[in-house]
Parts: sequence; C-alpha cells; structure tokens
Amino acid sequence: MTEWFGNHIFITYILIFVLMTYVYNKVFRTRKLPVLKALIIYILLAIGSVMLLFFQVAGLPIVPSLAIAVFLMLLVRIRYFVEKRSGNKPSR
Repeated sequence: MTEWFGNHIFITYILIFVLMTYVYNKVFRTRKLPVLKALIIYILLAIGSVMLLFFQVAGLPIVPSLAIAVFLMLLVRIRYFVEKRSGNKPSR
C-alpha cells in the first residue's frame, strides 16, 4: 500500500489534507473563526500536509495513521449518539 501512495502523490496529498482537516475541525476548533483567520489555518494545514507527504513517501505510515485516528473519532461519536438515544449520560 505504501508503494501505491508513493506512485499516486496527488491523491495521497489530498487524502492527508482531508484527514488532517477533519481532525482539526473535530478536535482543535472550538469556535468559528473569521474568514481570514480560517484561511490562514487552512493554508498552514496545506503546508503541513506537504511535510507529511514527504514522510509518507519516505516510508512512514502517515495516511493509515490518520485514517485510524479518524476511525476512532467516528467510533466515539457513534458511542455518544447511542448513549444519548438510550437516555444514559456518558460516564466521564
């Protein structure tokens, strides 16, 4: 799979950027930012995606790691949804 990501650089870059954007929006964004500040954030995410792309091409499993992180975040959302529907409060 790492070889495929190395052969399809543009698709790999898009995957990294989309997964990083999802993680940013679900974990780090606490409130809606003004348009210019949001644009700066997304430009920095794009630059960070280029750096992670170099790591991916060098052989580190960046895309699978981000995919696992997003999967775990979705599992937590599903768990909270199910607990909310059943009437139980989440135990923290």
